[in-house]
Amino acid sequence: MTLKALSSFKGQENKGCLSLVPTPIGNLGDITYRALETLKEADLIAAEDTRNTQRLLNYFEIKTPQISFHEHNTQERIPQLIAKMQAGAKIAQVSDAGMPSISDPGHELVVACIEADIPVVALPGANAALTGLIASGICPQPFLFYGFLARKNKEQQAELTKLNRQTATMLFYEAPHRLKKTLKNMESVFGSERQITLCRELTKRYEEYIRGTVAEVLAWAETSEIRGEFVMIVQGNPHPEELAETSPALELSFVEQVNLLMEQENLKPNAAIKQVAKNNNVKRQVVYNEFHKIEQ
Repeated sequence: MTLKALSSFKGQENKGCLSLVPTPIGNLGDITYRALETLKEADLIAAEDTRNTQRLLNYFEIKTPQISFHEHNTQERIPQLIAKMQAGAKIAQVSDAGMPSISDPGHELVVACIEADIPVVALPGANAALTGLIASGICPQPFLFYGFLARKNKEQQAELTKLNRQTATMLFYEAPHRLKKTLKNMESVFGSERQITLCRELTKRYEEYIRGTVAEVLAWAETSEIRGEFVMIVQGNPHPEELAETSPALELSFVEQVNLLMEQENLKPNAAIKQVAKNNNVKRQVVYNEFHKIEQ
């Protein structure tokens, strides 16, 4: 296959282009001159929430028209936007805050543009995860950006169990109403002594950093009024060698692992549950609840 280098710079292509424009995560002063220029020169702005973006445009006196582009209308909008760019339109895509495509709409449109040989221009700008990381006090590299964990309790515990072998610093996003549940699951899986920093309302008036062990931060969350969106910076596992050796069985669900031990080693349910908890470095109660279908 012959690869084609596609220029993103002005004047290199006759057709339109897609510009990915980061917007402030709180403080409007963080927008760049280039972002403002791009939004002004665009023929159309594809916005996650046109009402939210309109407030930004009004503040900077930008008159460019908008079209909604979010997770619920992606399949409808992409062909429309591609057709406009193929006809020469310059489209700027924005999410409500931060970088497009990072836990926000954008990726599918980028893929469609690449397939249609339409130039894609990425502008640098605000990102909540990296902003929180560099001020967290936790080793900034290597890091793994994970975004949002699963909402359902069992699925989240399974995700964290796999991540417990990760030695790199881990970056998560979390909503205020799910914060305590996620911290409890992290304590259950990662242990109470793992270092963590909560970053709340970054760049805004009530910006806060809560630093400590998982147990300390959980105690703070249980006695505080939880408001605002959070970035969670979590230390990687400093002692991965203490975990059980990786085996294909660990890729199975806890229920499947328990049943496998009962079948292969003739263990009783409680003994198998205890062994699965040890193999996965989680509390016995986590495995017990899943095996007996007890929702927390």
